[in-house]
Amino acid sequence: MQDSSRASIRDVFSLPVIVAALGYFVDIYDLVLFSIVRVPSLKAFGLQGQELIDYGVFLLNMQMIGMLLGGILWGWLGDVKGRLKIMFGSILIYSLANIANGFATSLEAYAVLRFIAGVGLAGELGAGITLVSEILHTKVRGYGTMLVASIGVTGAILANAVATHYDWRTAFFIGGALGLVLLVARFKVSESGMFQTMENKAAVSKGNLLALFTSRDRFFRYLNSILIGVPIWFVVGVLITFSPEFATALGIKGAVSAGNAVMFCYLGLVFGDLSSGLLSQVLQSRKKAVLVFLVLNIVSIALYFMQRGATPTFFYWVSFALGFSGGYWAIFVTVAAEQFGTNLRATVATTVPNLVRGMVVPITMLFQFTRGQFGLEGGAIIVGAICMVAAFVSLAALEETFHKDLDYFEEFL
Repeated sequence: MQDSSRASIRDVFSLPVIVAALGYFVDIYDLVLFSIVRVPSLKAFGLQGQELIDYGVFLLNMQMIGMLLGGILWGWLGDVKGRLKIMFGSILIYSLANIANGFATSLEAYAVLRFIAGVGLAGELGAGITLVSEILHTKVRGYGTMLVASIGVTGAILANAVATHYDWRTAFFIGGALGLVLLVARFKVSESGMFQTMENKAAVSKGNLLALFTSRDRFFRYLNSILIGVPIWFVVGVLITFSPEFATALGIKGAVSAGNAVMFCYLGLVFGDLSSGLLSQVLQSRKKAVLVFLVLNIVSIALYFMQRGATPTFFYWVSFALGFSGGYWAIFVTVAAEQFGTNLRATVATTVPNLVRGMVVPITMLFQFTRGQFGLEGGAIIVGAICMVAAFVSLAALEETFHKDLDYFEEFL
């Protein structure tokens, strides 16, 4: 439990924070790997042309649906069974699923394994952020969640490097192996004191997902926490995942690799998460930091569609800018965790980022529809505008939580 009498920056580099950061590192590696190997892996199954987009969307959606359902499962278990057990179980499942993915011999098997991997991937970030938020003092917990996200997103850079030098199947094997190795470190981490205290209170309702929908106040706190993160996954799920197709439409003078676009985007996310975390600490406000990065997001998206006739190098730097402006992911998940009491915190912190990731499904479906009506660029701009408006409205409605004491329970009436 947080010690209200002191706050040391050294606590940020404690074992639980480092292990949570490394867990998220492997999580991100496996999460973005499909976007990087989408084209070569689907070509290995005999697909080409428009099929690469259509089946790519289908497989990405299978992974995201798995994450959506997994987020609900792991979130509930996180509040009922503990943060550490979820961190252990989730990484075990997605590690084994990714190893199996390397052996896939049909599109049907590929889809099923992406779904299973998605279920496993859903538990890592929420459990990690919840644990870190509960063990660190109020004054430094923003640094802790910043460290988790900043180290974590570099997993995408490793994923691109591995996919560049190895076959796509080998890349899946390596990701699974990294996860299994990390499991060893998990045994040395202690459970959150807040959870242990709650565990001894039999009368406290834990992980009650329905409670988020039985109170108008809780429902809108939950919904608004989700919507402020949607622009991040519009960028990753549409603009970056389908960067080769957008590059062609924009007349980029040379071939653009989805893997390089993902790498530059996530490199930007590293610096963005560091910057947004530091900005939040300097301003002593979560909401102001998110607002600044939402504005930067609009600017970078506009730049993306204005780069007609540019070089691939410039395209990659714009991808970096998109990543940087979306680098409020750590703050976004921290805000969600801070909005709710200990008995709902893991449920919220786990389901919220996965619902945002799961929003890739309706986002890509809407994109597919608007693309047919208004073209590739027009469709993306319309979908992006909807995501941005929703984020600004939701941010305005949320409570500022920078100084909030997290040692309390949600009361269900």
